[in-house]
Amino acid sequence: MKDRHFFLVALTCALFSFTTLAGCANVSPSADIATAAQGPADDMGLVELWAADQTAFGYYVTGMPFTVETGRDLAANPLLDFAFLNLEQDYNIDSARDIAEGLRSAGEDSAMELLVRIPPMSEAGVETSRARANELLALGVDGVVFPHVQSAEEARMAVSFFEGVNVWSPANPDGDIVVMLLLESPDVFAELEEIANIPGYSSLVCGIGSLTSALGGDREAAEKLSMEVLAHSQRAGMADLITADTESVARRVKQGFLALLVYGSTADEALRLGRAAAGR
Repeated sequence: MKDRHFFLVALTCALFSFTTLAGCANVSPSADIATAAQGPADDMGLVELWAADQTAFGYYVTGMPFTVETGRDLAANPLLDFAFLNLEQDYNIDSARDIAEGLRSAGEDSAMELLVRIPPMSEAGVETSRARANELLALGVDGVVFPHVQSAEEARMAVSFFEGVNVWSPANPDGDIVVMLLLESPDVFAELEEIANIPGYSSLVCGIGSLTSALGGDREAAEKLSMEVLAHSQRAGMADLITADTESVARRVKQGFLALLVYGSTADEALRLGRAAAGR
């Protein structure tokens, strides 16, 4: 996966969709761990890790501004496999370009992979969402994330944007682009099985933070739905993602989540704990 699209960039504080991030800032994990032990899986790209049933670890990039230096800081952290850039509240292609440039600081052939979350299709509209997905692919990002998917019909529409694109999916294990769908509204879970059965995309995720809020703060109910999404993702051969901290990261690895996002001042500690739990 690391040998594609390198003429551009190696090819996915608001409440974050996967857990409650109120008050978090755009703080990159420190780069004081360059001597951390590396294993064989660290030579794999994101979808290579998923194909090998290995957990990948990413950093949730949110807040303003998004700079080249932010990308450089992320690229310098050997415990990270990918970056997840949140542009849901303020979409700006220049932000993605700057982060991507910083991620290339380690060299184009080893650039950290980048997933970008765009605003909800239900708010931005179909054609604007299509245009944003296309310009991000042209920039060379590795994946596009669609938040607040409202229905199976909307999920199919999002997937249709990538016709002719080499998307990694259960039916296309040689793909290299990630398409991720987030379910965050209680009503959409009535169509969960149908959405999980849609072909042609990479990752189905429960936005547990937003879902908890939509359920009136009922975290237990949101957790139950999240585990249903995980079960359907595993059945369909897709990856599931969730945020994690020092208290939850080992548990999330054991539950079978193949992508974990960390954030904030304890990110490095969570990464170490998570990688240990994953045998990495």
